[in-house]
Amino acid sequence: MKIIRFLGIAAAAAATAGTLAGVTTPAAGATTLLNPDMVPAMQRDLGLTHDQALARLASEDAATKVGQSLEASLGDGFGGLSYDAATGKARVGVTSPALVERVRAAGAEAQVVRFSARQLDSAITKLNAGEKTAAKAVTSWGIDPASNRVTVTVLNGQKAAAESFVNSSGVDAASVQYVETAQAPKLHYNVLGGDAYYIGSSARCSVGFSVNGGFLTAGHCAALTGGGALSGYNRVAMGSFSSYRFPGSDYAFARVNSSWTPVGQINNGTRVSGSTAAAVGASVCKSGSTTGWTCGTIRAKNQTVRYAEGTVTGMTLTNAHSDSGDSGGSFISGNQAQGLLSGGDTVNTYFFPVTTALSATGTTLVRG
Repeated sequence: MKIIRFLGIAAAAAATAGTLAGVTTPAAGATTLLNPDMVPAMQRDLGLTHDQALARLASEDAATKVGQSLEASLGDGFGGLSYDAATGKARVGVTSPALVERVRAAGAEAQVVRFSARQLDSAITKLNAGEKTAAKAVTSWGIDPASNRVTVTVLNGQKAAAESFVNSSGVDAASVQYVETAQAPKLHYNVLGGDAYYIGSSARCSVGFSVNGGFLTAGHCAALTGGGALSGYNRVAMGSFSSYRFPGSDYAFARVNSSWTPVGQINNGTRVSGSTAAAVGASVCKSGSTTGWTCGTIRAKNQTVRYAEGTVTGMTLTNAHSDSGDSGGSFISGNQAQGLLSGGDTVNTYFFPVTTALSATGTTLVRG
């Protein structure tokens, strides 16, 4: 079988662009290229109808163009741009009442403000210059054009730390507002088939397929290493094994923490859309953290494989190349998930069927 002791660092995940579709926006009468998932997501998350979503996109585009034009012409009189969802118009801040009618004539709403956009940008520059002196409780800062202020976010109960930072930076305190938050921000990473993950400090395996709450991989990656804390391809804490089985079968379910998002893709961009088993003779490709993307054909099914560490039944035989560290990696035919790389020799590679692993772990594939 494929021994999975630590062998090295895997390549980072590859990003892919979504499919685009032409959508006609009724308000503008023009064709705009949109991801097909955008409008349904706007309906769901913003509480809009289909037509309202399209109309909003059109009005946002028009508001942005009006705002950009006014920013260029108003100079130091420009106090910032925001979008008013209630009216569907640009809202432009101006530092002088004399500029109000000029803004309205351009088709935007006018708001007389104290600080120019350039003054607020200057405040951000000062805060950035002193970033290393900010307490850890200060989690972010940036400009809020709607309120015409710099917003500094700080952990609950530690506003004094943020005020101290602002005062030491030389920023006008009147230009700043504070917002308290319960949690500090953290990076988010995608779980992609074929990427490396590490078990403790001594072993490396490969992600098979993303499922709800985590990912599937080879059971021997847990059984033969004693389990332990998992970290991702970038060595960031990832989670832990929730369940596994080896020998007899060779599957495991790893549950990931909130820093990681399971995605229905292989790390070369191949989308996972289902788990229909391919026939013997069909082409099949695999992604693993050692040998990357390799392809072959399905040679036979229902294979019993006798490893030195234990026997596994119900596996599929292929001639796709693999090596140590690929264990658990994705086997896919077209866009259909096939299985989790178990092991093999210099000619043959075996995978454990993903449908069996899904059923045994009570998980569901994340589809791309």
